[in-house]
Amino acid sequence: MNELWLVLTPLIAAAAAAAWPRNATRPWFLPATGLVHAGLALALLWRPPPTPLHAWLGWDALARAMLPAVSLLFLGCAAYGVPYLRLRAERSNRVFVAGFLAALGLISAAHMARHLGLLWIATEAVTLACVPLLHFNDTPRAYEATWKYLLVGSTGIALSLLGSFCLGYASRHGGGTGNLTFAALMAQGAGLSRPWVLMAWVLLLVGYGTKMGLAPMHTWKPDAYGEAPGIVGAMLAGGVTTVAFTAVLRVRAVVEAAGAGRVASLTLLAMGLFSMLIAALFLLSTRDFKRMLAYSSVEHMGILSLGAALGGAGVWAAFFHVWNNSMTKGALFLSAGNLRRAAGGRTMDEVSGMACVTPRSAALFVAGLFAVTACPPFGPFFSELLVLRTAFATGRGWAAAIWLGCLLLAFCGLTRVVFSIAYGRPRRAARQLGRQFPETLGVIAPPLGLLLLALWLGVATPQILLDAWTAAVAQLASPP
Repeated sequence: MNELWLVLTPLIAAAAAAAWPRNATRPWFLPATGLVHAGLALALLWRPPPTPLHAWLGWDALARAMLPAVSLLFLGCAAYGVPYLRLRAERSNRVFVAGFLAALGLISAAHMARHLGLLWIATEAVTLACVPLLHFNDTPRAYEATWKYLLVGSTGIALSLLGSFCLGYASRHGGGTGNLTFAALMAQGAGLSRPWVLMAWVLLLVGYGTKMGLAPMHTWKPDAYGEAPGIVGAMLAGGVTTVAFTAVLRVRAVVEAAGAGRVASLTLLAMGLFSMLIAALFLLSTRDFKRMLAYSSVEHMGILSLGAALGGAGVWAAFFHVWNNSMTKGALFLSAGNLRRAAGGRTMDEVSGMACVTPRSAALFVAGLFAVTACPPFGPFFSELLVLRTAFATGRGWAAAIWLGCLLLAFCGLTRVVFSIAYGRPRRAARQLGRQFPETLGVIAPPLGLLLLALWLGVATPQILLDAWTAAVAQLASPP
């Protein structure tokens, strides 16, 4: 029953925040809820219930492996949200705070959804909850990005709905009852109609792959991440995308139980490599450091897909990478938000020398660069190394070689932008705005804390996480 509070607590807090009369104190709902949610998630990580709450919703091994990472990321973003919204005192934060809290509750529901229909509903609800967060800056470009996010995302969610119908029909056509719980679908296994399973897999992969931001369905990401506040970009890149990845993993387990695992692996491998290639090429040409983070997210979604394509050891490495990606992306987006507000710009043509204007934020941004590009001893180095070793061990050395080439190109593109912005001579506008943006503890501690978590995951991964990832792989690999 405790896992139900992971959904109810943020939703109740969202309703309370919407009704709260004072703009100045409303942001404190964010860290208060974040602390409760993180405490519940870590307690359930440590002591999971013996059985999930319900056949449709519950804390199973997959939710245990993924949701605590999102909860910790939200806590970091929530702590940052109080000083951030204080700086934006000219705008009402009622919808923003309520939407941010509602998104956490819906993300929790999506991770714990054990029914294909409930998963679709929760994922669509997360999309809608994020809409008012994207255009919080109230600029024409922000509204354009929001519409693109809605249109592309709605196309993806429509395809995933059609795929859900196909998977239900595969069960009925194969003699089943059409029960859409993942346990029932995996138990039916080879009894599922293979043509309908393959059709469902294509539609669901494209649909939820759009939510992940896999190429070529990634077109919403650069605009949305570029125009959204940094705190929103952090949750999109490290939180919302994990919902879609969880959905892909659950559906892939059904497809594998139906005997079509090879097809699923090949499609995931192709989309993962294509995403990494596209991201690397765009990183070489972009001059906007927030859009740079969007393309970096496309690259890391490709890494997750590659890991999922490699089977048990690859999926285990993908879980590891989900945690690392959430922490590093959170640190990068929050520090990028500091640089954006202090510099008054976001491109290499407008911003330079931020190490002199905002030295702490610039240092965090550069450290985040080394973390996200898999430099030791940060966690992404170890998770990406595990994916690479698994690729060689499973006879896909050619895929590993392509990936290494993409990593080199991505590293060149990322360093080109980050070092150009951090070092050099500060521009006059940045010097003037920088004085109006003091680097207080409130805007420095959250990204620093997330970066330290990424470092800790690399040098001393807790045994409890290793066990949780192993249990999740076992759940996905074996029908109940």
